[in-house]
Amino acid sequence: MKRSVLTRYRTMAYVTGVLLILLVLGMIGKYVLELDGADSFTKVVGIAHGWLYILYLVFAFDLGSKAKWPLGKQLWVLLAGTVPTAAFFVERRVADEVAPLIRDTDGDAAIAKA
Repeated sequence: MKRSVLTRYRTMAYVTGVLLILLVLGMIGKYVLELDGADSFTKVVGIAHGWLYILYLVFAFDLGSKAKWPLGKQLWVLLAGTVPTAAFFVERRVADEVAPLIRDTDGDAAIAKA
C-alpha cells in the first residue's frame, strides 16, 4: 500500500475531528450559553464538517479496502468521524496497524538505481 493512502486518511481524520469538536463547542455556545454569533458559527462549521466527513468516508473506505479489513472494523473506522475526539484515537490505532503494510515507492526506486 502506498504511504499517500494512509496520509490522506490521517489528514482527514484530524480535520473532521477538529471540526467536530468546534461544532460541539458551537452548539454549547448556541444552546447552553446563548452566545451571539454562535448560530452562524455552528452553521458554517456544520456544513464544513458534513462535506469533509464525506471525503473522510471515501479515504477511510479506500484505506480499509486496501488493508483488507473486515466489515465490522471498516464500519468502526467510518463512524469515528461522528463521535467527538474518537477520530484522534482511532487514527492513531489505525496508523500503527497499517504502518507495516506501507511500501515506500521512492525507496524502492532509489534501491533499483543503486
